[in-house]
Amino acid sequence: MTDTAPDLDRLRGGEPARNHDARTIAALTSNPGCARRGVMDAAGVDKDAVARALGFPAPFGQSQFAITRGNAFEAQVKADGCAELLTLLRERLGLDVPEVAYDDLEVVAGNDGRELRHSRTRRLLARALESGEGTLFDHPLLRLEIAGCPAYLEPDVIAFQLAGRLHVIEIKSFAVVDGQAEPEQVAAAARQSAVYVLALRRLVAELGHDPARVSHDVFLVCPENFSNRPTATPLDVRPQLAVLERQLARLTRVEELLAELPDGLTFEPGEALAESVRAVEARYAPECMSGCEMALFCRDEARACGATGALGRSVRDDLGGVDTIGTALALADGSLSPSDDLVETAAQLRAAARLRAEALHGAA
Repeated sequence: MTDTAPDLDRLRGGEPARNHDARTIAALTSNPGCARRGVMDAAGVDKDAVARALGFPAPFGQSQFAITRGNAFEAQVKADGCAELLTLLRERLGLDVPEVAYDDLEVVAGNDGRELRHSRTRRLLARALESGEGTLFDHPLLRLEIAGCPAYLEPDVIAFQLAGRLHVIEIKSFAVVDGQAEPEQVAAAARQSAVYVLALRRLVAELGHDPARVSHDVFLVCPENFSNRPTATPLDVRPQLAVLERQLARLTRVEELLAELPDGLTFEPGEALAESVRAVEARYAPECMSGCEMALFCRDEARACGATGALGRSVRDDLGGVDTIGTALALADGSLSPSDDLVETAAQLRAAARLRAEALHGAA
């Protein structure tokens, strides 16, 4: 990474690298095929600042009301040494949870410095792994390497040891109504929890223990129905872990990403910023709107060139190898002869066009 540091500094326009958090790391898994996102994240580019400079500010963000509600619910669940949480685990999930010790790692002796908190987290986890005693760790400070640079994670989670295995408990304020929660919110919680599980596994490995002692089953704690009464649900994050590890491995090979870029490319704000951003291929899909700061710019770009990805990932995947809507329509009406690798796709498009024509004729 030393050899590539000057190139990464140039990409950022001399700005300091942006610190990743669990949300931004989790977002890496939502579109692993996007070179634009991979380059920007590897270099630590502030994508929000770039999007604002381009006139396309990020379309998402959490309201102050939602933040306040979430903080209040978390405080309730963790009150009195997580007494309510322990009751929930015992009664709702039927776990045989003995009396446990509780350690709050958010502040160490009045000091909230990252290195001190991470050091204490390592020390207490090492002791718990050796003794096998059930222990609750509130706000453990974890560390995960992103493109060769350490990212400190300050999760609102608890590492909970049961039968010799550590579990991540993720507390969210969205409601579970009649046993069901909003799928997109659950998926986002699973991706974020996978980041904590991976960071915790790597710490356990550094301490000389089997990473499998960190369970892939996460306990998701949310309000039940529309009350403040919490409920807990096990959540298997193995699929999210697999995608996350692949994407982080891709960012580690930052030299390969840099080799494909034009010489002198920089994302420094200025007249050439839009041209610089367009020089790196994007893989836009409507799902990007919920997790990437560059989504509005990439959507505008995709619409302007008629990219099939603008219609959704499922459409783009079904039209594998057909990058634009114009090409798809030309293959469907036979005005364009397909290449060898698109013969089957073209046949399917022509068949779909015939069915559409027949349906319209029948309706008329």
